[in-house]
Amino acid sequence: MPTLFAPAGAGEAGGDGWGSARAALANSKWAGTFSGLVGRTRAGSIRLAPAFLVGTAFRMVTGADLAVMQRGQLWSTSDPYDITLAPGAQEYSVEQGGELAAAIAIATDPTKDVMAYLREQHVPVSKLIVLTPPGGPAKDGSVADSTAANALAVGIRDHLRGVTRPVRRMHLFLACPMGLSLFLGHRWNRLCQTVVYEDIKVDEGYEPAFTIEA
Repeated sequence: MPTLFAPAGAGEAGGDGWGSARAALANSKWAGTFSGLVGRTRAGSIRLAPAFLVGTAFRMVTGADLAVMQRGQLWSTSDPYDITLAPGAQEYSVEQGGELAAAIAIATDPTKDVMAYLREQHVPVSKLIVLTPPGGPAKDGSVADSTAANALAVGIRDHLRGVTRPVRRMHLFLACPMGLSLFLGHRWNRLCQTVVYEDIKVDEGYEPAFTIEA
């Protein structure tokens, strides 16, 4: 069971605080994905969209640090890195509107499923940007440790900052380690409004989980 560690009181105040994230979870179908809120430790079975939301509640700009157990390793947002890892990037034309879709294809490649969802649901995006591990395809173990996760989270955010400047809303699909989803949320600022999707694996395949003001 994944366990998150955060400073007591961090992110409590303001619209982006832990209280707001907890309220968003409570008012969504994902309320059961995060439990055991005791003291400094937040423990539970955490899906990718809620993990991203929690990261935004404790953003780096608040001074908070986060840590998570990822496959037996402690990943921390405070772990240093020397060089930002720029993701690989591919673009696919959709031409259904002026917004943008992005898929974080790190653990597996969701491109086919995301494209099908965008088409079937008539999501108003001009294109889909698929971001992959540096130098290789999406696969398990492509993020080796906490240092790599921090460096890649910054690289993904910086790439999306550049491509989303002309747009007002991004549709975000996550296929990555839970710790990377958390780290991305932690560093998600100076970006456009972001609709985060959860892979439900039935019916339409995805559904909007949360909307983040970045």
